Amino acid sequence: MKVTAAVSTAPQAPFEMRELELSALAPDELRVRLVATGVCHTDALVRDQAYPTPLPAVLGHEGAGVVEETGRDVRSVRPGDQVVLSFDSCGQCDHCRSGAPGYCRSLLALNFSGRRPDGSSTLHDGREPLSSRFFGQSSFATHANVAERSVVKVDPGLPLELLGPLGCGVLTGAGAVFHTFRPPAGSSIAVFGTGAVGASALLAAQVAGCATLIAVDVLGSRLEFARALGATHTVDPNAGDPVEQIREITGGRGVAYALETTGLPAVLRQAADSLDIRGTVGLVGAAAPGTETSFETGLSLTKGWTLRMIIEGDAVPQVFVPRLIELWSRGRFPFDRLITPYPFAKIDDAFRDSANGDAVKPVLTFG
Repeated sequence: MKVTAAVSTAPQAPFEMRELELSALAPDELRVRLVATGVCHTDALVRDQAYPTPLPAVLGHEGAGVVEETGRDVRSVRPGDQVVLSFDSCGQCDHCRSGAPGYCRSLLALNFSGRRPDGSSTLHDGREPLSSRFFGQSSFATHANVAERSVVKVDPGLPLELLGPLGCGVLTGAGAVFHTFRPPAGSSIAVFGTGAVGASALLAAQVAGCATLIAVDVLGSRLEFARALGATHTVDPNAGDPVEQIREITGGRGVAYALETTGLPAVLRQAADSLDIRGTVGLVGAAAPGTETSFETGLSLTKGWTLRMIIEGDAVPQVFVPRLIELWSRGRFPFDRLITPYPFAKIDDAFRDSANGDAVKPVLTFG
């Protein structure tokens, strides 16, 4: 069938709206009519070739929509179901079977190769295959053939125009708190970078009962928004050493938990240096392969701190997304406050506003 898709053709280049051919379904796929899809920093990294998904490509990995057709092996959904789309995993390796699909042994191939496992593509421009099935979906299109493992069924009637970011950005920030850190009530946390992932972590930290919630960002507008979301303190690195500011806030101790969302090595070092004894720093910020960070290891030995690399919030999407929706429906997790809608045709504006901080979580809507 013919679909309209936003195609990434070269680093930093504007997206090209093209009419493409969507292939017939593979047995483990379902066809989804997209209602909305989030814009994520990972999309920008791939567009700009920090990650090696071949271009031209149809990206997008925070889709939400309605199932129109299912492959013969699909059992979890049927036509008419509302779904949120998340990352893909094999479901067969030891990590998938132990409830850690974010660490699937085929994660890179399934989510970043731009091809199905058999090497074929779901999208063609004439005879030319494009990189597709990005994160099992490629949701920057009016319709997508989606891997069943990427699909989370949600209740009918829920606002799909809001739910797409639950599949990656919101899931990552909230999951880092709920699943990786698991902070006891009354503990302290610093979140470095208050975009969609960091803001979601702040919301989750409130639900978890953290008493000291420190937002760190170089943008004053983001810090003001973090305060509105519930941060008890804000730190602007432009005003001085953020580590010293955090120590002043915490009476010289440092924080029990620090989450780094920017992918910048210097910021990760600051997050580690801001920890209390036996504190934990979690890294969710994506950087180009080969990026390195140095840490002080002399006096740090006496602190016993922990570094955790975190993929997709250590979450099982089919379990965690419904839980986040339940918290949201009870008014305890207002992730909808992060969202700025854009028509699909304004995708370049959405990416620009995300990069310069004018939008926390842009969401593209399909009319």
